[in-house]
Amino acid sequence: TDARLANNGQPLEIQRLRCRVNFSALRFTPQIEELGRKVVRILRQNGPFLVLHLRYEMDMLAFSGCTQGCNTEEAQELTRMRYAYPWWKEKIIDSDLKRKDGLCPLTPEETALTLKAMDIDRNIQIYIAAGKYMVEKEDCLLLHYLIQNWLVRKETLLEPSDLRFFQNHSSQMAALDYLVSLESDIFVPTYDGNMAKVVEGHRSSLIPISRYLGYKKTILLDRKLLINFIDQYNSGSLTWDEFSAAVKDALAERMGHPTKSTNNRIIAEDDIDGHSKLTLEFQMIEEFKLQDLFKKYFETHSPQALLVEISFSLVADTSGVSLRQL
Repeated sequence: TDARLANNGQPLEIQRLRCRVNFSALRFTPQIEELGRKVVRILRQNGPFLVLHLRYEMDMLAFSGCTQGCNTEEAQELTRMRYAYPWWKEKIIDSDLKRKDGLCPLTPEETALTLKAMDIDRNIQIYIAAGKYMVEKEDCLLLHYLIQNWLVRKETLLEPSDLRFFQNHSSQMAALDYLVSLESDIFVPTYDGNMAKVVEGHRSSLIPISRYLGYKKTILLDRKLLINFIDQYNSGSLTWDEFSAAVKDALAERMGHPTKSTNNRIIAEDDIDGHSKLTLEFQMIEEFKLQDLFKKYFETHSPQALLVEISFSLVADTSGVSLRQL
């Protein structure tokens, strides 16, 4: 991985502990968690929702040198912003080359074309997780015009009084977006930065909540391919149907879909300090078939209450599940 926390030269055991702390022990403040739950409740009242992590923000554009979709004045402002930070070594940047290499976040227009080409349900809400990005109002209107979904942000769902303690703290505002992203039915990042990676990993690691007991989809966009298709479509080289088919084909294996398992079984059972530890072998599953395994096990073991601990290997599709009778 190229995630920041992994590139630290620490022993594997220490890194495992850090990962466990990151996803299990660290918590946001009660105020942030409560407000995050409130946003999710409001969204759920209106049905399923997709979180679009639109990384088309001023800091991202300034330091990456990506100016696609910006006018001359905006591009100059971004350049001045980059030069104002002496510690940022890369000053002269070829925006067009970076974009063609897939190193720029998608613009709102490129994002909308991609979602429309994927035939995203018109009835699903799209929650835009983003800080301050270029020409906010115009970009939201453009997104809505192209995909005609209900676009919302925390600022439109909450009262100004709800955000008064957070709005001047960008990290706390990002934390709200993070919590909403975790609970989304679909998560779509337009750039694979730190937040996108952590959200994707967190959603994948919450096995009992997300991937197995109610699967939640994350769509990872191949920006290099998409930019090529978008440019061909805009130049008239591809019809809309051809463009849509190309996008769907390019993203078919990047949507994190579950597959039906044919090999779910208990392969070992151990008694450790009075606890029954089951080692389960399973693959990604269309429905949560592990209940069938538990049901068979409980026919001969009848615990009144259970504490379930799940760990899983990054090398094989095998998980160890400890069932502790309380």
